[in-house]
Amino acid sequence: MMRRRNFITLLGGAAAWPFSARAQQPRTPTIGYLGTGSLEVDGDRLRTFLQGLAETGFVEGKNVAIEYRWMQTGHPEGYPALATDLVGRQVAVIVVMGGPAGTRAAMKATATIPIVFFTGGDPVAFGLVTSLARPGRNVTGVTSLNEEIGPNRLELMHELLPQAKDVALLVNANDSVRAESQWKDMTAAAASLGLRLHIVEAITDRDFDAAFARLTQLHAEALVLDPNPLLFRRTELVVRAVHLGIPTISFDPEFVAAGGLISYASRVADSHRLVGTYTGRILKGEKPADLPVQQATKIELSINLKTAKVLGLTVPESLLARADKVIE
Repeated sequence: MMRRRNFITLLGGAAAWPFSARAQQPRTPTIGYLGTGSLEVDGDRLRTFLQGLAETGFVEGKNVAIEYRWMQTGHPEGYPALATDLVGRQVAVIVVMGGPAGTRAAMKATATIPIVFFTGGDPVAFGLVTSLARPGRNVTGVTSLNEEIGPNRLELMHELLPQAKDVALLVNANDSVRAESQWKDMTAAAASLGLRLHIVEAITDRDFDAAFARLTQLHAEALVLDPNPLLFRRTELVVRAVHLGIPTISFDPEFVAAGGLISYASRVADSHRLVGTYTGRILKGEKPADLPVQQATKIELSINLKTAKVLGLTVPESLLARADKVIE
């Protein structure tokens, strides 16, 4: 009888062991992805993010899950609710592709869950990190050079339209954090080129009608789009600019692909791949405070010759020779 009891006890333990082992397996980590626009609009950014994530060994649906939350472009007031929802779901990392507003919302929602951002400006000036080398707190990420090269966009437009004197800069009037330094730099650059720079403001996409009416009143000969999520991936800006015959330069390469004239911008794919690799490193245990903010350094010049023809412009050979992408 004793041997039978021992046998049954051992058998019961052997049968229970696999269930116990499975219970001890770590749960699949979940990433909270806070993006702008929609999956359809920002699919390319997501693909490069997933590529960077895969480089660190994490594949969606295999060993990592992703909770997606999309914020309508130009309506940052929705970020806090989305960020709070992701925190409530106890995600392992929050990825923010919506610029400073989205990152601030995530930072307000949590001081412990790691946050990885992508922004087009200076994250120190935005108050996102203490310094680029030592971010501090629970936040790190990737920044492009899109703001630093703002004056270069003016120079390119001046090279394309050497006779033009009145140039407009379309900005998000609600972005006061960066306005003082960025817009002053642009004004100084315009003055050095002999240009009159007119600031035209918008806060949401509902302001675009008034903004373009203002361009007409100013007799603007060219338009520069200020780097801001409000003006990112906006096909209506392409249509309006071409319809009014205003040569426009953007910080978004997709602007040219959609029919805009010219763009000068950091490689978006590089930036979002870096966000993916940082996210994977954090999932493996590294701390955001120890990961320096990275800068995407590759800049691309894109020109749409079809649009130039519609606008009656001849693009100088010197400009075409420097272009990385030309649509003919």
